[in-house]
Amino acid sequence: MTATATEMQNNFGRYLALVQGGNEVIITRNGKEVGRFIPRAATISYLTDSLTGILKGDMDMDQAREERLKEKYEVVD
Repeated sequence: MTATATEMQNNFGRYLALVQGGNEVIITRNGKEVGRFIPRAATISYLTDSLTGILKGDMDMDQAREERLKEKYEVVD
């Protein structure tokens, strides 16, 4: 579903109910998309999709932390 910024402002309760029902609302201003109003459960999907290809393989968080700290605080002669 698409709504203009003015429609969203004037009918926020209606659009909130739609999102609570699982729908996504795309907000436009002057014909261009400026944002999306999405259900909370969908945010996880958006975040993981945006990280696809960035995180490769298994990562040991403790090892990664140690490496970052070593880079940051290691004294180079």
